[in-house]
Amino acid sequence: MARDDLFPEIPFHRSGFLDVGDGHRLYWEESGNPAGTPVVFLHGGPGSGTSPAQRRFFDPQGWRIVLFDQRGAGRSTPHASVQANTTPHLVADMERLREHLGIDRWMVFGGSWGSTLALAYGQAHPARCLGFMLRGIFLGRPSEVEWFLTGIRLLYPDAWRRFAEFLPEAERGDLLSAYHRRLFDPRPEVHLPAARSWARYEAACSALVPDPRQLADMENDQHSLALARIEAHYFANRLFLPPQGLLAGMDRLARHPAVIVQGRYDVICPMASADLLARTWTGAEFVVVPDAGHAAMEPGIRRALVRATERLKTLVAA
Repeated sequence: MARDDLFPEIPFHRSGFLDVGDGHRLYWEESGNPAGTPVVFLHGGPGSGTSPAQRRFFDPQGWRIVLFDQRGAGRSTPHASVQANTTPHLVADMERLREHLGIDRWMVFGGSWGSTLALAYGQAHPARCLGFMLRGIFLGRPSEVEWFLTGIRLLYPDAWRRFAEFLPEAERGDLLSAYHRRLFDPRPEVHLPAARSWARYEAACSALVPDPRQLADMENDQHSLALARIEAHYFANRLFLPPQGLLAGMDRLARHPAVIVQGRYDVICPMASADLLARTWTGAEFVVVPDAGHAAMEPGIRRALVRATERLKTLVAA
């Protein structure tokens, strides 16, 4: 019978910190089968970090599962740092990690911002990619950032109102700049409340049916600060992507197998971006989950992702 939900919890069997320069040390871990097909998991945000549950998308008998926390995120150090933290830095970090682990080629799995980084990495290093499993597509275009900051109010006016009204009325005309100033203020009494407000807003809009556990995660100040500060940094700098955007480089990935999983009612990363990517990447399988939003652990999303890892495991093994 085909697998239709998460695999059981598994421990990691190897972990460490990789010095990637610029004062950054990345936390990484491996689980699953050391002789299996390598897959690298790219977390979202940027800045959200990884969690043990993310290992469970993969059959531990078939996959060599690599998770790592990107610069400033999770257990990587320095925490919430945006110094030398750009998309090209993260792409280079992935290559350094791949070489450090002695992996020739790997499957790339990423959701939300992780899908952005997966495409940027794949276009820079297509020969190192076996294929792609992507969720909640974010192409990093200015229109997508603007949607997150203001467009969501059309569907979540209550959550957006709390997000906006955290700021003085005079500053609400430019939410990103106002939050950016507070998030980078050195005083905890200034940056922590702003980080909590940003993180709660994102969590409130992420799932079709809100998950109390995800909302509770946003009460963790360490997590909220890394997420909000690094996201604001990337948003303020157009995600450090080339002016022509990611779609212009999709010819480099035309022959790679890929599965795109998208919740029909994803409000954080609306489906139009996934639809555009799928029409550009004609060889990719496009799976629309009819009863889901953005969050990876929503039942329909996680089932579709597990099915994708099982299909691609078979394809790569063949």
